[in-house]
Amino acid sequence: MTSPAATSVTPVTSGTTGSPVSAARRRQRSTRLTVATVLLVLSAALVAATVASGSWLLLVVAAAGAVVLGAAATRITHAELVQSRREANRDRAEQAQAYRRLAEERSAEHAARVEDLRTRIAEREQALTDLGAVLSTTQRQAADASRELASERRRADRLDEDLRVATRALDAASEQTTDAIVRVAELEQEVDVLRAELDSVTAAWHAAEGQRKHA
Repeated sequence: MTSPAATSVTPVTSGTTGSPVSAARRRQRSTRLTVATVLLVLSAALVAATVASGSWLLLVVAAAGAVVLGAAATRITHAELVQSRREANRDRAEQAQAYRRLAEERSAEHAARVEDLRTRIAEREQALTDLGAVLSTTQRQAADASRELASERRRADRLDEDLRVATRALDAASEQTTDAIVRVAELEQEVDVLRAELDSVTAAWHAAEGQRKHA
């Protein structure tokens, strides 16, 4: 794509300026104008010389020659003027065509530049749309993750509380078990004492029964 600096306005010159053909035409024109000038000078000199001589015949002939020379000079000058106008018109036509071609090139470059900018803008807008969709999805995922994290934290808090309750229940059960073990040991000792007393009483009773039967 052509940069704005490359599309700066450049002067358009005629296609014949500086060419060998143009130089030859300028030389020919200069020669013809020089000839016309010389003819005018000669006609004026001829008339002046005839007037100085004082001869009417020579004056008439000189005047006729001066008219012919002046007419030739005028014809040459007119032809040069017409040729100059034609060349100027041709140069202006060539310049107009060059400007038209330049305008078409600039228009094509401008259209291409506009199309390129539109394409880039469309790409950027599409990228922004895609990024917006990705950002929206990411935000939803982040919100879901935050809710899951909060739920897991609440669940962990509940598990901690359940663990503390179970720990307290286990401690209480351990205390109850210890008390039960101590109580069982005490009851076993009481049972042993009662069994000893029962054995003693039973032995005494058997002894008393044996004495009563012998009596």
